[in-house]
Formats: sequence, C-alpha cells, structure tokens
Amino acid sequence: MPSPFVEIEVDNRVVKVTNPDRVYFPESGATKRDLVDYYLAVGPGIVNALFERPCMLHRFPKGLAGDKVHQKRLPAGAPDWVETVELFFPRWKRTADELCVTELGSVIWAVQMSTVEFHPWNSRRADTEKPDEWRIDLDPGPECDFATVQRVAHVAHEVLDDLGAVGFPKTSGGSGLHIYVRIPPDHGFKTVRRAALAFAREVERRAPEDVTTAWWRKDRDPAQLFVDYNQNARDHTIAAAYSVRGFGDARVSAPIRWEEVDAITPYDFTIFTMPERFALIGDLHADIDDHAFDIAPLLEWADRDEAEGAETPDVDETA
Repeated sequence: MPSPFVEIEVDNRVVKVTNPDRVYFPESGATKRDLVDYYLAVGPGIVNALFERPCMLHRFPKGLAGDKVHQKRLPAGAPDWVETVELFFPRWKRTADELCVTELGSVIWAVQMSTVEFHPWNSRRADTEKPDEWRIDLDPGPECDFATVQRVAHVAHEVLDDLGAVGFPKTSGGSGLHIYVRIPPDHGFKTVRRAALAFAREVERRAPEDVTTAWWRKDRDPAQLFVDYNQNARDHTIAAAYSVRGFGDARVSAPIRWEEVDAITPYDFTIFTMPERFALIGDLHADIDDHAFDIAPLLEWADRDEAEGAETPDVDETA
C-alpha cells in the first residue's frame, strides 16, 4: 500500500511529503507536517542562515524515537534543482556533495527526507576554505545554570562592542547561546579559530569565575561555561539560526535581541511559538551581511597572548 502524502507548493516548486502525520517529537506530539509548516513559516530566515553554505543534515527517519543519521552527502533521489557543493575530506581521502541551500524548496525537500536539524559550515560555496562567519559558542558545563550563560553573554557583548564588532545572538536550541559575527572571507579556518580563542580568553579575563577556556573537559569546572572557540575549526558545525533541534519539545535555535538575553529561557522557542514571533518581528539576522568585522585586532590579541606564553591547542582539521 503506498504511503500517504501531501504535495507542498514552495515558490515555483512542488515537494511531495510522505507520511505527513508521522509523529516526530514524542513529547509534544509534533508531526512531520508540523515540521514542514514550521520551516515554511520561517522560510526567509532559514534560507538566509543556510544560503550557499555546505550543510550537514541531522536526519531522523523514524522521528526522534528512532536513530539519528548524520548525513554529509546529499540523500539519494534529490530533484535536479536541489543544489550541492563538493567538499574534500582529507582524513578519508574522499569528496562529498553536501546540500547547498539557495531556495526554500531545498529546505522542504530535506525535511521530506527526514531532516530535523540543519548544520551549515561557516564558509560559503565560493570558497569553502575561507570562513565568512565567526561563531561564538557559549557552552555551559553540566552544572552551569542558564543565569551564568546570560551573564557571560553580556560580557561577550561588551567585548564585541569594545572591538567595534556587531554580534548576532541566538539560542542554541540546547542549554547555551550562540553569537555570530560576519567577517570578510580573507583567512583560513586555523586563523579564524586562533582569533576566536583570543576573544574567548578576553571573555575569561573579564569573568574568571564564570568562564573557562580549558581545552580538556577534565580540566574544566563543571559549573563554569566554556567559550567553545573550536566551533570555528574546519568541518565543525552547529545548528543554524531557525534550525529545529532534536529534542522532544521541538525546540528551535532562535535569533534574539540583546535586550532579550535576561528575559528568555532555552525552552521558550519551539516550532509552535516561533511562527508568530517571526511574523511579528521578521528575521533578526537579516542584515548580518552588512556588518563584516576585520579580525585583525583579535589576531593582535593572539600574538600578545602567545608572546606571554599562552598555547593554542592543536585540533585535527583533516576531517
């Protein structure tokens, strides 16, 4: 017996969505169709977040009750209008054609293929080895409360203001916060990561009781927050703005205003609450491309720190 389906019109595309009533999020009861409707509602925002970036997909073919698939290669059976970008992975000496979103139809097709989370690179198709996005990941330890995340977010904002950089915050969809800063695509991943570490150390200096930059988990206080500069390494990805996360309550990674930091919790933004918010305020990251920041001052901080004996931990960037 053929699977039930609906046909979704997306701009000038028609996407066939099978099993629309399958429950994907057991805790909330949200279905595959609910997931489709959410991404349609925030369409301009998710396309802006993913536009022309290589994108790894987190797929749940049976919903969250089943296994998660980390998909680098574009799933088989894609329409010819779904675009890709070829990436090379030195560790395996192989290439992969990853999804490269240029229109909302590609997002909806990926959802039809059971994608819940979208994890884009911080570089774009024009030069995948030169990031144009510096990512600040405020990652709380297992005993670190959200009040600490909020305090550190304000410290990070203060440092960004001192640098003259414009940061675009969002909830991670988990227990932390992310801040994105657009940068010119002038440097490789190692250089951007080095700059991100210099920033993290400055945040640590200003909030030493709350923040750690210790590389090894065993060296971190579980009640502290780790400013995870390693999210700027090659092939490291985090959930995009507006991406749904793989939690039963159907949480999403939600752009927020700086003045909202103290008022929100990680659980406020779901596929049910975000459409109305998006309709009212639009995409809070819409103008991120207009605020590129030259990381030269951060590289000067890195030079200073290294001259004073600070080490830059190695990371395997051969993935």
